[in-house]
Amino acid sequence: MLQKLRDKTSGWIATAILGLLMIPFLFVIDNSYLGGVGANNVAKVQAPPTWWKSAPSWWPVSLLWQHHEVSTEDFRTRFEQVRMQERQQQGDDFDPREFESTENKLKTLDQLIDEQVVQLAAQDAGVVVGDDVVRNYIASIPAFQVDGKFSPDQYRMALAQGMPPRTPAQFDALVRGSLQQSLIPTAIAESGFVTNGEFERVMKLLGETRDVRIAALPEPAADTAPVSEEQIKQWYEAHPHDFRQPEMVSIEYVEVNAANLPPAQPADEATLRKRYEDEKARFVEPEQRHAAHILISAGSGEAAQKAAEQKAAKLAEEARQPNADFAALARANSEDPGSKDAGGDLGWVEKGVMVKPFEDALFAMKAGEVVGPVKSEFGYHVIKLAEIKGGEGKPFEQVRDQLAAEQLKSDTEKAYADLSGKLVDLVYKNPTSLESAAKEAGLAVQTLGPFARADATGIAANPAVQRAAFSEAQIQDGTVTDPIELGPNHSVMLRVTQHSAEQTLPLDKVRDRVVAAIHADRTEQAAAKAADALVARLAKGESLQALAEAEKLEVSPIPGLPRTAPVPTPAANRAIFSAPLPAEGKPSAGKLELNGGRYAVFVVDKVTPGDVEQVPAEQRTMLRQQLSQIEGAAAARAYVDALRKQYKVTTDESQL
Repeated sequence: MLQKLRDKTSGWIATAILGLLMIPFLFVIDNSYLGGVGANNVAKVQAPPTWWKSAPSWWPVSLLWQHHEVSTEDFRTRFEQVRMQERQQQGDDFDPREFESTENKLKTLDQLIDEQVVQLAAQDAGVVVGDDVVRNYIASIPAFQVDGKFSPDQYRMALAQGMPPRTPAQFDALVRGSLQQSLIPTAIAESGFVTNGEFERVMKLLGETRDVRIAALPEPAADTAPVSEEQIKQWYEAHPHDFRQPEMVSIEYVEVNAANLPPAQPADEATLRKRYEDEKARFVEPEQRHAAHILISAGSGEAAQKAAEQKAAKLAEEARQPNADFAALARANSEDPGSKDAGGDLGWVEKGVMVKPFEDALFAMKAGEVVGPVKSEFGYHVIKLAEIKGGEGKPFEQVRDQLAAEQLKSDTEKAYADLSGKLVDLVYKNPTSLESAAKEAGLAVQTLGPFARADATGIAANPAVQRAAFSEAQIQDGTVTDPIELGPNHSVMLRVTQHSAEQTLPLDKVRDRVVAAIHADRTEQAAAKAADALVARLAKGESLQALAEAEKLEVSPIPGLPRTAPVPTPAANRAIFSAPLPAEGKPSAGKLELNGGRYAVFVVDKVTPGDVEQVPAEQRTMLRQQLSQIEGAAAARAYVDALRKQYKVTTDESQL
């Protein structure tokens, strides 16, 4: 029977049947293989095979495509790195909740996708990064250097302490991949250039000045026309973000401030004397010794060592002779290039400066004595001690005031630390209440709020307090925070007592604000319409002077207005320089908005291009470099954007 079964399941018919049976199983394969993102990825970049660039993306040909994923772990690691950078740059202004926005997450994901796209392109182009390039790049990173030179120990330690920790092999692969990715975009960016014609046009535009005359219209009359209920409703629905109440909290808090504690009592004489005896070493000037030496270097062999020692012993004997000239002996025999020309003089030496054998011998000598040979890692020394100074302690009476001030400060800090610690211990017994702990500690519970981030006052204006008060954890569980430091010996513990999320206020609460907004909009539109009417009259040929006389406006001429001058305002300057060039004998007219909702009309009488020759050569060179960098960066960005169009990118925002 088995033989019959074997015969029936062989041949082309059985093969066809098995093939048909396989098809349903293909549809239950992990979706990530068929074009989806997959459970552990936030994005996938797919590219056709290098040997079939025009391969379609539909199944089953899509199985031949290259797949590069951005895993959730990769995304979280990069997002955390960006978080740390933002925190370092913003300091106390950093808002963790605001940073967690979808916009920031998508921006980080976009960078990771760009990297995958560029890496695919580099692989397709056959870009290979050699070992020497990787080693040289790693060696050039300052974090891995000690005294300007690459240190293997520092390299391994920095990698181990990194976020995330990496082995040298992992970091090598990371650098290799980064260099591979960046090679082509960097080369494109560095190839950016600006032609002479482009540079001259930019210089003329940047240096351009305009002769302008401005006539400011009077402040528009406030709109008083009635506003219907329908208009109020329409405005409210069209501008929901204008009538929102920000997130708000109320807090209760206990403040511990050393400045508000009863002043510490001055220490008595016995306490100060005990402190003096305990810290006597602080008031002793370090002993210094004026030394000179003769160094005889020793080779590695035993014979060389012995010869050096004998020579040093002979020189020591000569130096001990009456009327011996130690400086002359050092200049003639010492092999220390740093002190030889100075007659072996090392200056004043304190403990902890020289190598131990040298230091031990020097600080055991008497003034005028010569000892040697003394062996160290540098060779054999002949040492002369010329003079000793220091080592004397200051008497108690001389430092009493200093000790008293230090003791008073110490007692004040101790009182603050004791009270703060007592409050913390009491709060930990009942972390959802401040009242009982504050009462037992003899402190007052204060309240503040409701307040929003933007209008917080008092301690709530402190960034650290705001971070705690608006943190999700404090809002949800209502427990007391750990001590928040406001300054030296000044802290606060708080609890959120009330919270209201950001919300759109109902119309009945903001009706007056809506009506005021409608009136303000009508007033502004009327002012803009009046300015447009005057511009139309100027365009028809009426002169600004005649128009100003008829409308009783004052004309203010501004000759030679530079493009970069914020006059009368930055927005007004942009409007003036956005106006077309005046035609032959006919000024160019326009309107501009001033502060306070007022408008003005202007005419451009003359345009004077910038004179390139008036710009110093150094500035021209710098500007050309900056323009070239801008062009190069734009070209590199265009290269990446073009690559992304060639590949299929799939994202899953639910994984962010």
